[in-house]
Formats: sequence, C-alpha cells, structure tokens
Amino acid sequence: MIKKHRVCEGVLIDRSRPVRFRFNGHDYTGFVGDTLASALLANGVLVFGRSFKYGRPRGVMTAGVEEPNAIVQVGAMASTETPNVRATQQEIYEGLVARTTNGWPSISFDMMGGLGRAFGRFMPPGFYYKTLMYPRFLWRTYEWFIRHSAGIGQAPSQPDPDRYDKLHRYCDLLIIGAGPAGLSAALTAGKTGARVMLIEDQAYLGGQLAVSDANINKLPSREWLSQTSTQLSLLPTVELLTRTTAVGWHDHNYVVAHERLTDHTADQASDVRQRIHKIRAKAVLLTTGAHERPMVFSNNDLPGCMLASAVSAYLRLYGVRPGSRLVVATSNDSAYQAALDWKASGGDVTVVDARPEPAAIDDMHRKGIKVIPDSVVYEARGRLRVRGVKVASQTISGTLANHHEIACDTFASSAGWSPVVHLASHTGNKPVWDDTLGAFLPPSPPSNARYAGAVKGTYALTDIFNEAQTCVVELLKYLGFESRAEAIAVEAPQLTGIPIFRIPHEKPVSKAPPQFVDYQLDVTAASIELATREGYESVEHIKRYTALGFGTDQGKLSNVNGFAIAANALGKTTAAVGTTMFRPNYTPVSFGAMAGREANTLFDPIRYTAMQPWHEAHGGLFENVGQWKRPWYYPQPGESMQDTLNRECTSVRSGVGILDASTLGKIDIQGPDARVFLNRIYTNAWLKLGVGKCRYGLMCGEDGMVMDDGVTACLADNHFLMTTTTGGAASVLEWLELWHQTEWPELNVYFNTVTDHWATATLSGPKSREVLAKLTDIDLSATAFAFMDWREARVAEIPARVFRISFTGELSYEINVNANYGLTLWERLYEAGAEFDITPYGTETMHILRAEKGFIIVGQDTDGSVTPEDLGMGWAIANKKPFSFIGKRGMQREDCLRKDRKQLVGLLGKDPIRVLPEGGQIVFEDVAKIPADMVGHVTSSYMSPTLGRTFALALVRGGLNRMGETVQVSTGPGTWAAAEITGTVFYDPDGDRQHV
Repeated sequence: MIKKHRVCEGVLIDRSRPVRFRFNGHDYTGFVGDTLASALLANGVLVFGRSFKYGRPRGVMTAGVEEPNAIVQVGAMASTETPNVRATQQEIYEGLVARTTNGWPSISFDMMGGLGRAFGRFMPPGFYYKTLMYPRFLWRTYEWFIRHSAGIGQAPSQPDPDRYDKLHRYCDLLIIGAGPAGLSAALTAGKTGARVMLIEDQAYLGGQLAVSDANINKLPSREWLSQTSTQLSLLPTVELLTRTTAVGWHDHNYVVAHERLTDHTADQASDVRQRIHKIRAKAVLLTTGAHERPMVFSNNDLPGCMLASAVSAYLRLYGVRPGSRLVVATSNDSAYQAALDWKASGGDVTVVDARPEPAAIDDMHRKGIKVIPDSVVYEARGRLRVRGVKVASQTISGTLANHHEIACDTFASSAGWSPVVHLASHTGNKPVWDDTLGAFLPPSPPSNARYAGAVKGTYALTDIFNEAQTCVVELLKYLGFESRAEAIAVEAPQLTGIPIFRIPHEKPVSKAPPQFVDYQLDVTAASIELATREGYESVEHIKRYTALGFGTDQGKLSNVNGFAIAANALGKTTAAVGTTMFRPNYTPVSFGAMAGREANTLFDPIRYTAMQPWHEAHGGLFENVGQWKRPWYYPQPGESMQDTLNRECTSVRSGVGILDASTLGKIDIQGPDARVFLNRIYTNAWLKLGVGKCRYGLMCGEDGMVMDDGVTACLADNHFLMTTTTGGAASVLEWLELWHQTEWPELNVYFNTVTDHWATATLSGPKSREVLAKLTDIDLSATAFAFMDWREARVAEIPARVFRISFTGELSYEINVNANYGLTLWERLYEAGAEFDITPYGTETMHILRAEKGFIIVGQDTDGSVTPEDLGMGWAIANKKPFSFIGKRGMQREDCLRKDRKQLVGLLGKDPIRVLPEGGQIVFEDVAKIPADMVGHVTSSYMSPTLGRTFALALVRGGLNRMGETVQVSTGPGTWAAAEITGTVFYDPDGDRQHV
C-alpha cells in the first residue's frame, strides 16, 4: 500500500482489519469499511476506466450513487460477475475481484484513446446516424465496433448461483433518506408509536453531517449522529434499512426499494444477496438531499478532478487524500469545507471563487488557505491525471482576463447543488425551475407526502431541521398521531452561493478543448450547442441526439448543466426549456433482485392437488397443465402407454373410473347482477337458469373467436360457480374483471377465484351411481338428480357439492369438497369402488373419451381463429338476448360468415391402426402436386379401444359441407395418409348414456 495517501483515521474504516482485494489483475490492500474507490485512491490508483466515445482516461469524481466514471465489473467467477457496479458504493471484502469495463490493452495505454484523439472531431453528436448508414454491407462491422468500444460491462456468462428475495412491506410513514432531515423526522415519528421505515442508500447515516463540523444540540455532528442512531434502534416501531435505495415512487405511495444485503461481504452470498422491498406507505417524507454539480470547463474530466464534497468524504470517512496539492473552484460556500479538510490533513490548497467577495475569504486567509476571488478555472492540464489548472478573472462582458496557471495534482469543484427530485417525478409530474437557487425543485407533493431539506432547496442546517420537524408533525397529524416539533439547536455556517453552468474559454466552445457535461457518454458543451444549431430544441430530442443522461448514472451530475447550456444556446430560460422525464429505476437494479426467488425451479410455480400423494403412491405419471401437476396415466408393471390407456378407457366405458379434476378453474360469482353479467359474457342465455341447475357456456373474445368454455352452476339466485379450463382460469378471471371494471362498472357483481379452495373427484361410467350411493344418502335416481343438476350433500361424511356433469359421455358425478378433505374423499371413493373394479384414469384417457364424444378442448381443438359456428356449436349462441354478448358483432363480420372457413370435423383414417399426427397438415389435392394448398390441420388424434380403431378431430376449410370426402394428411417428409371427413361424434351420438 502507498502509505502517503492514508493521512488520517477515517470514521468508517477499521485500520486493525486489513482486507486484500484484486483490481485489474493487481493485488491491493484496504481496510474494513473502505469502498473500492477509497481503497484504490489510498493505493494511488487514479484511472478507473476509459470514456465511452473518445477513450479518455477517467477517475473517481464522487463518493456516492451519482458516480459517472468509476464503473467496474465485480466478481471472481463467470457466474458471480456483476457489471456496471459503482466503485464508490462497492465496499471491499476479502478476496474481492474487480476490473474496469473497458480499456485495451490496458486502461493506461488504450487504443481507443489514440483513436479518440485522432478522430474525435469526426464523432460529433449523431455521427452514428450520419456516417454509419452506408454501405449496407458494413453494418455488421459498425455494430461490432460500437458494441466493443462502448465500455459498458458484460453480462455474466454462467447461471447466477445467488439467491434473491422480495418482500411486501407496510408502514405508516416511509422516510427516504437518512440525512439530518430524515433522521430527526424518524426520531420524532418513532416516539409516537407510528410504524416508521427509514431507508438510506449509503452504508452510513447522516448524509453531509458525516463530514460536517456543525454542532447540533451542543454536540459535534458525529456524536449527535451516534446518539440519534442509538435512540432510533431502541424504538420498536422504527425500522432502519441502510444500503437500500428507493428506486421508484409510484401512485398511492407505492415505493420500490432495492436492498444490497451481502454485496459488501462476499463474492457469493451464503444467504440472500439482494432484496426488493415493495412498500405501501400511508405517508411519505422525501429527504433525499441534493447532488453537488461539477463545473463545466475544458478538460474537466481528467483523473484527479472531483467534486468538493467527494474530497471531504474521502478525507473524513476513509482517511484518504488522493494527492498533495489541491485547487478548489467554487461559486458557493459549501466547497470551503473541502479546502479546510485538505489543509487539516497537511496538504496545500488554493481556492478559486467565482464570486467577487466571498464571505469566508478572511477566515480562510487566517487559516493559511489562499483564496482567489472573482476568478474561474477554465482549463485543466495533464494526461493521465490533472497536473495544473488555468485560472482567469471574468470581465463584465464575460470574457477572461489575467490568465495564470496553478500547479496541482487534485482538483475539486462545486458549481452549486441539484436537489434529488427524481423520485418525486416518477408519477409523471415534472420538477419546477427556481431561478434564485438555480435548480429544479420537486413538483407539489400529494396530500399524504412532504419534502424536507436539500431536496426542496433548503441548504442551511438550521432550516433543514425546522422544515423536517414541520413536515413530520403534519404527516403524523394526517395519520392520527399527536406530536410536537422538537427544537434542535444548530451551530453551523450559513451557506450562500451563485449557480454556474459553464465556464467560458478563451477560444470558442467548438474550438476549445472539450468541456464535458456528461462524463459517462462523452457529451460536451459543444455537442449540446451543435444539437441546438441542427434544429433540436426539445430537451427530450437533445437528450436522444447527444445521449445526454443516457448512461448508468442517468445524468445525475450532467442533466441540469446540460439543460442550462441548451437553454443558453437557444436563447431561452432554463425554466422554458425544462427537463427530461425522470423514470424508475433511480439507480440500476439487478435482474436477480427483480426476479426474486422466481428463478430456476421456482420461476414457474408447481401446483399440486390434495390427492397428489395418492397419485404418486399408485404410480401415476404427470403432465404440466397451467402450472398444475395433473395425473397423465397410471401404468401397471409391464404395460406400455397405449396398454394403460386401453385399460383405463375400457374401465370407464364398461364400469367406473375416477379422475382428479381439482385443477379446473373455479370462479365464485355473486351479486344482484350476476345473471345479467353472465348473460353478456357467455354466448348463450343465462337469465332463467334455475337454482340447482348447471349450464355449459362458450366464452368468446370481441372478435367472436372462442377463448374458453366450461360449466356454470346456479348456487342461489345471485350466486354462481363458474368452471373454466385448467390453463385458462387466471386469464378468464382477468377477462371478467376487465369487462366489469372498464365497461360495465354499474353492474353489482363480484368475482373470487376459488380453484384452490375445492378438491374435485369425478366418478365416470355406468357403475358410478352405485359407487356414490354407498357414501351418500341423496336420491341419485335419474328423475331426482338429472343430468346437469347439482346437489348439496354429504359424501363419505364430508360436506360436498355434487354435480351431475359429464366430460366423457358416460354417467358422471363431479364431487367437490373443501380441499383439506380432498385426499380423504378420494381414498373413500376408491375404497367404495373396489368391488366394481374402480380404475383411476388420467388426462390422456380423458382426452380420448371426450374426443370420442366430439367434446372440444379449448386451445387444442381451437386456435383463436374459430367461432362457435366453426365448431358446429351454433346451438350455444342465443341471438335473441336483450343485450348483445361479447363477440356477437365479431361473429357478424364478413370474414366470419364465409362458407370456406376452417371448421371442426371428424377424421377416420383409411388405415384404422395408423394414428394421424396432431398438427399434421391437410390437403384436398393430389399429394404429388407440390407445393400443395394446405386446407387445415389435425387437432386431436387417438387410438380408441372403444371404437377399435384410430380417429381424429381436425379443422378443415369448409369441412362441414365435405362429409364423406377423402383428404390427405401429412405424416412426415414426403409421406401422407388418406382419411375420410366425418362428423365429430363417434360414440353414443344421441347422448343416452350420460342421461341414464
């Protein structure tokens, strides 16, 4: 370690605990508490990367979240690498490995830097629009070159081994920012018993208080911070989250916060690495502070050029002084703290103040600090680091005079402060320009939110505390808590200043050395002025043409300077030019954190019915249907799949089978207008359906195409239970809510999903009545309990709803019980059916049985392009309803009335044992004619033991008028099978068996 850069203790580091880490292939040592930026500065490293477009060397500018230059790749393995990490926020840990994201062959000697110096003048804003259009055959070369020169980190190439998490949080008061305003407000609120969450993006509390010499309540600021932190930790209703950034503030005080739990401790987390907090707060207090603005002047991007507040932070928090001779350029009083801290560390310092009569000049002279008033730094000198600055005074006309040069190895600037208004603007309201402060202030807050402190343009510490107390008392009153503002005595200097947005050069802006505004994307003052000359007047257009604020820092340092420069070039006020739109996320959030635990096996949830243990114990194989594990079939030893299906089908047709139908979507519909609503949603009539009755319904989209089907039962006059397909349950519920909330809000009707509430066992087959009769005392006769009726009963001593519905064409009962009793019901039904050789069957058998009856499966026999008429289900359309149903107008379109539309038909292959492939294309012509005119496809195809042959369902152009015709079905490359078009019902065409 280069000891000379550690000049004092540093309140955040522990010098007794050294930490070894690696950067760009070299080993370094820091201390616990160091950030990567502070540890590298302590080791004499100044160059952290190369710029986006010109390959210029760049160093650390800030000490926080607004850092535009020190962007690194962190991680020792391909699976743990994280791109675009700010070195100013990445704390070091033992074994940390990091590297710069650009610079070839090294950041000290970069080929892009040479190209930038040689060809930089040929890369003005928008050059990629102008020069990379022709010739077209070079487009891939252009793209490769731009991507490899961009200097943005690389996504990891291996799966991420870490775990991430999400939490839904609720609180009375959310305070964003743990500076002086946030801390004092949290303490006041916490004492009332209100549930308070205080979040802070840094690892430490206090904001600027951490580097301040102020006295608060007669205590040094550090002691006040320590006492306040202790008091907050003892309040049971206060939760403090550090290393947590509020990245989005949405409507109704919904705030998303990103917490970095273990990024500072290890390359791979032993537990959760990062967490997203989804916070719903009754009230919000925004105390996010302000970012210091750098001065815009020539070569202001050289390594060693920093913000004045960053110099103080590295000295006080980490004990690091990155050089020996400092020049501070400022237009306000806050930067003098950096000069004082530098002087106290034993370094040489000179202050260049743009104001004619700085208030602190006499005090600085007494302390041995030279102050040059009424002057500006207009150019920095150096290559891999700043070596000196050019200084001049400004005349009344704005030109420079009295030029001279000051040697230095570090430069700090402060052109004013920009309130962190981003979160306040996330709901679409733009910030408001304040000419007095020379800054954008947040828009008016909602009634249950307030702003306090520097975010509101309040910079004097006394005023910050007073404002925070006033705001928190108002919010507590809104929340129903009584409180009084606490008096906080402050001894701190008053801060004054004037905003400066660009320092003129002795040469015109287009001829002078570059004056950088956006450091990350190499946007200069000349670029912005050129954009305005080329006709771009809207800040949104200027942003996109120049890339101002496009980087990972989202223009936190550059935007205000850029907007002011654009306003000056356009001859407008900054207020008239305005700002671009601030959008979430405030800082980058990893994809892992956004995904949370929903990754790998948890990405798509697996849902099990209550009978899952029984299915597994009896050898059931499963298929995934709408996230559910549904029994597919139950093979016995030595059986092939077809053997099993033959056995299961035969059992249902001749005896009794039992099916787990719990996964069918179930939506509980209640309200005085439930019937009216169903009448509009379904194609058929529902106003007269009696209590105790069920009805099959088709649901169509606005275009008239079938989107779902199912049976709905009338439980009471204003109470219905709708069943849907397994995979369509969620989308159907969303569809119902959409129409109710947006089109028919006047209808008094409510929906609740109850799919998980009920377990369903279905008995099917001619002996199903005999099995059920052993377990219930209800009258199961055909006259007392007819087809499409339902009854409330006890089955196996379990309260149940029994529906006489059939999806197999056989006598069937669907028995619904509370899901907690599902397994018990199943076991008792299976035991009762033992004497009848009851057979469990799965979805594949169910498909065969329903297809034999011509029953459709939405999504298999439909594809979003068929109407009920196409399916031969015109009987399910009630055209005389008093109110049109969804899809009626769509069905009446000319295209839907064509006679040659694809229609559902049956197919019987000429070869009775050959199964036609599902999806196989169908043609009418001679197969020798290639290319052939495809007229449809096979939707379902099976071998039926009941029919003793294969059969299929298909969508065929004009198929309903082609009965008995022969078509050719593609069975593979160059192979075809002949089949006859038939009706869709292959078994029990009159439906006698399901009515017995």
